[in-house]
Amino acid sequence: MAARINKKRSFLFVSKVLGKHIPVNPYTPLLSGAALALLLYRERGGEAASPEVMDRLMDQAVHGLIHPDRAEEAYHALLAARLVLPEPVLFMGFAETATALGHSMYHAFAGGAAYIHTTREQIPELESVVTFEEEHSHAVNHLCYALAAGLLSGTEPVVLVDDEITTGNTAINTIRDIQSKFPRREYVVASLLDWRSGRNIQAYRELEQELGIQITALSLLQGTIEVQGTPLLSPAGDNGASRPSGEAELVTTYVLDGLERLPVTSVDGQGMVNPAPYLKHSGRFGLESADNAQLDAGVSRVAGQLRGLREGSRTLVMGVGEFMYLPMRIAAEMGEGIAYQSSTRSPIHPERRADYGVHSAAGYPSPGDAEIMNFIYNIDPGQYDEIFVLLEREVPRERIAPMTDILQRLAGNKVHLVVLASEPETGGLC
Repeated sequence: MAARINKKRSFLFVSKVLGKHIPVNPYTPLLSGAALALLLYRERGGEAASPEVMDRLMDQAVHGLIHPDRAEEAYHALLAARLVLPEPVLFMGFAETATALGHSMYHAFAGGAAYIHTTREQIPELESVVTFEEEHSHAVNHLCYALAAGLLSGTEPVVLVDDEITTGNTAINTIRDIQSKFPRREYVVASLLDWRSGRNIQAYRELEQELGIQITALSLLQGTIEVQGTPLLSPAGDNGASRPSGEAELVTTYVLDGLERLPVTSVDGQGMVNPAPYLKHSGRFGLESADNAQLDAGVSRVAGQLRGLREGSRTLVMGVGEFMYLPMRIAAEMGEGIAYQSSTRSPIHPERRADYGVHSAAGYPSPGDAEIMNFIYNIDPGQYDEIFVLLEREVPRERIAPMTDILQRLAGNKVHLVVLASEPETGGLC
């Protein structure tokens, strides 16, 4: 547990299997999504394997989540099952924390699936097809840019994926907006944790009656919680921030991934435009099972190049904000001794206590929007020999410097700023 610095919700369950606030074996968060996929497969009556095989895969997945050294084996075993749902399904991951969780859940299916994640990024050239609010969040508005007009316009079930369901209000807001534009019969809400109260569960039933739909909830862990006390509105006392121990070397590397780009821009809260293109199949703009082979090849291509740059035995690979899934996949293929996590925009109070989830914090203006603070949690100086931080697209050098300055104080020897690119470096922004 940790304390959010947020008047709307005062607490955070700090996940050991998500790859956001705590460094983890990269196969652990991949397995988290795959385990949710297995729950969905069983729920919807998939027939590719016998019940005995399904039970064995679930037991292996749970064992892999509890024991990180077995996560890789369990993850590959689940992918090898080649699961295909009896009907097409659209998966939607919630930004920013569940973008990778939703992608890994979708990717566990060998066909018949589509995926998109919501975003907080403003892209002027595109229109959001779904817009809703996450009421408890410090950043409430979600946007959804689907390039393919038919991605949401069918009648297939929609699976909403989040790391944690506390009240269920975000899912309700999302379902209302989707149903008003793209009506269908079935929704599934999938999460690692489900803490809904009896009243919250009843709110789902009432929504079903109101809209004439069916909502199924799936989770790896379910329970109830009670919250007492006053929310923190600012960090209290010693913030536990990591103390500098020197300055590691910073190396910028452009890595060719062979992946398709989308030539659109973004605009931040100050009106600054970044013309650098986005990855087309990151999940932000939608993708289908047929796109997975190209993405898998790009992951292996980048991982092979970065594996050759490794110099230490203790290596951290970092994603940035919503860009979590591809760095996670790349980290998983970079060899032994790799830990993975992502920066986050969620403000959390740090405190060095054995029974507390966030021991250290370092904050800086976001490379994508200087009006938004980002944070790196639970990394101490010298904990890793080297840190690889992966960027989806180029950003101005002055925007990335606050983050790399912090990483240089945390890394033992070297920080690799890795920019994914579709063609050789041409003297870009970074």
